[in-house]
Amino acid sequence: MSRVILVLNGPNLNLLGTREPEIYGHTSLEDIKGMTAARAKPHSLDVDFRQSNKEGELVDWIQEGRTKSAGIIINAGAYTHTSVAILDALLACTIPVVEVHLSNLFKREEFRHHSYVTKASVGLICGFGAQGYELAVDAMAQILKKAKSA
Repeated sequence: MSRVILVLNGPNLNLLGTREPEIYGHTSLEDIKGMTAARAKPHSLDVDFRQSNKEGELVDWIQEGRTKSAGIIINAGAYTHTSVAILDALLACTIPVVEVHLSNLFKREEFRHHSYVTKASVGLICGFGAQGYELAVDAMAQILKKAKSA
């Protein structure tokens, strides 16, 4: 079985550290990539960390991850609230999906309270800033450990 976790990041997350730091913090996506890889290492997991502003590219990566990854951690950004295509791709996966967001979606605008991604996810982590990615790795490691022992 693959020991790779696919970590997908959607639109505008490439601007982390400079984009609305009062909401998203000062940590860059590159910093989060390093934190995520470091957190995966003690679990004997590797991370394939990607970002795209293009919905179709994210769908392609999800489809690729179905057969090449042990699980998917996804922050779909604004596509969280709009993309049935990403939902359909995630629903086609037989691997676990964990959704992560830097901000607490439920303390923000009403339209952000709905997530298409959640329907395909084992769980949702939001509101913990960059640390949410580390929590998502820990959660994924536990999910994979349980699946292996089942």
